[in-house]
Amino acid sequence: MSLPKRRFLLALPLLAIAACGFQPVYGTGGSGAALQNSVQVDAPDDAFTYMLVREIETRLGRPDAPRYALALQIETREEGLAIDSADNTTRYNLIGSADFALRDLGTGQIETSGKVENFTGYSATGSTVATLAAERDAQIRLMTMLADQIVTRLYATNLTP
Repeated sequence: MSLPKRRFLLALPLLAIAACGFQPVYGTGGSGAALQNSVQVDAPDDAFTYMLVREIETRLGRPDAPRYALALQIETREEGLAIDSADNTTRYNLIGSADFALRDLGTGQIETSGKVENFTGYSATGSTVATLAAERDAQIRLMTMLADQIVTRLYATNLTP
């Protein structure tokens, strides 16, 4: 196969992406630029919400003049997974979901909304202090995963800066 034909074959996927309307999130006019330092997240009312808000603000920045408001509603539950011969639970799953809604502050219109879900686990086989530390780490991991999912969904929204 000649060199010009090979170049065309290599460029074909790029042409297909451009033809479908693909636009980089952080490119000119991308939704990443529209959301950066523009989203005011509702004030947290508990430890889980605080962790989630902190993670979202780490990714999107804190706004000086917010253009959007992000409302969050979190639900978490814990399930015992492993029980030893003495009837002690030695492994837990922490399951969480977050409903979110992004609202344009200028128009009051909901730009996007949805629900994300995830889970993480931790072990309860050590001392009480070790178990509490493992539980706290699992809570942080869960809120980090939910924040990543929410921000990804917000980036997928077609917003203009």
